[in-house]
Amino acid sequence: MLRTILSLLVCCLITTGCGNKEKRAELEAYVKKTKSRAIKEIEPLPEVKPYETFTYKDSNLRSPFVPSTIEEIAKKIPNDNGIRPDVNRRKEPLEAYPLDTLRMVGTLEKDGKKWGIVVDKDGTVHRLTVGNYVGQNEGRIYEINEEKMLINEIIPDPSGGWRERKASLALVGDTASAKNKPK
Repeated sequence: MLRTILSLLVCCLITTGCGNKEKRAELEAYVKKTKSRAIKEIEPLPEVKPYETFTYKDSNLRSPFVPSTIEEIAKKIPNDNGIRPDVNRRKEPLEAYPLDTLRMVGTLEKDGKKWGIVVDKDGTVHRLTVGNYVGQNEGRIYEINEEKMLINEIIPDPSGGWRERKASLALVGDTASAKNKPK
């Protein structure tokens, strides 16, 4: 047993001593060449110019940060037309999705009540009726017909208030049958 271990140890020592002499010579030549290169001086950092302060001396002129005309002041006052989102109501699931990621795929009608069938971008099917909210702009469904759902959105006004905008979700073609058609 001891003889086997010693013979393995001797074999290992012999094989590690035998290296590729050509590669070693090539490596030594490369190191010698690299060390013989001239050392470049590092360029000094550019001089930093001192900051020059500026004093605004025209205090009798109009401030550029305050509106001066009545029209400019009127633009800054929010248009309070009574339209505003209801921040106290509970959000509905489809309000987490932008309106352009939702697809209307059909309608249902039962006992005179019409429902719109909508698929979100994750593939979940939702049943909606008049009064439900969709989209990220407080969109409320006010009409459902065979071709589309009409939506009234509340969006921010440039004057700082809110305004209403009409939107719709149109019925898309039969995607299931289109996928299964032979080519």
